[in-house]
Amino acid sequence: MIDTKNKIEYYARIKDLDLEDRPREKMILYGIDSLSDEELLAIIIGTGTKKHNAVELSKSILLKIKSQANHMDISTDELMEIKGVGLSKSCRILASLELGRRLNIRKNIQEYKINSPTSVANIFRYELEHKLEEYFYILLLDTKNKIISKEFISKGTLNESLVHPREVFKPAIKKSANSIILVHNHPSGDIEPSREDLLITERLLQAGDIIGIKVLDHLIIGDGQFLSFKEKKLFKE
Repeated sequence: MIDTKNKIEYYARIKDLDLEDRPREKMILYGIDSLSDEELLAIIIGTGTKKHNAVELSKSILLKIKSQANHMDISTDELMEIKGVGLSKSCRILASLELGRRLNIRKNIQEYKINSPTSVANIFRYELEHKLEEYFYILLLDTKNKIISKEFISKGTLNESLVHPREVFKPAIKKSANSIILVHNHPSGDIEPSREDLLITERLLQAGDIIGIKVLDHLIIGDGQFLSFKEKKLFKE
């Protein structure tokens, strides 16, 4: 409520709201689907400030997060620019975002069948499209092309030291994979393979032939697009 005479703004605390309007109580009474994004975040951060309750503070936080090209790139320092958000709250927010990201990836891995390069790209697009550095992953597959696991290999501009056959095939051997698929991103958004990409792919193909673990494909993830080495016939079957 607002006292116009004294120009004093009064912001109700969560405990002063009607029972059905309190996020936690509302969730218990009507289910978690009844909560808005702001109310969900209010439960995570727990408290607001003297002037703004947790729901109102959550609105400011969500605006900050949504202003990012990729909300996963937001940092604790950026969140702490919001008045009322300290280190503890910012860490809880980032932890919840990361947990959601991981669960989403695991769900994709369980639900998608690896029957085309697109099915592989769909697993990684959300995670890699807007990364500011290059990330290299491999998918481990069994004899029926079912995913065993997704393995992070390296971060940084690809070269032979970062993507060494020993590091690439170590998890594949350990988990008895039948084949692997290589995946990395180009922060520039351009999916054209570099000379280093081609050399590394050829090297890993040769290593796979020797070890007995076939490299099925190599995908480059860009800005809203991807390139499949197999589709482009950039390596020998």
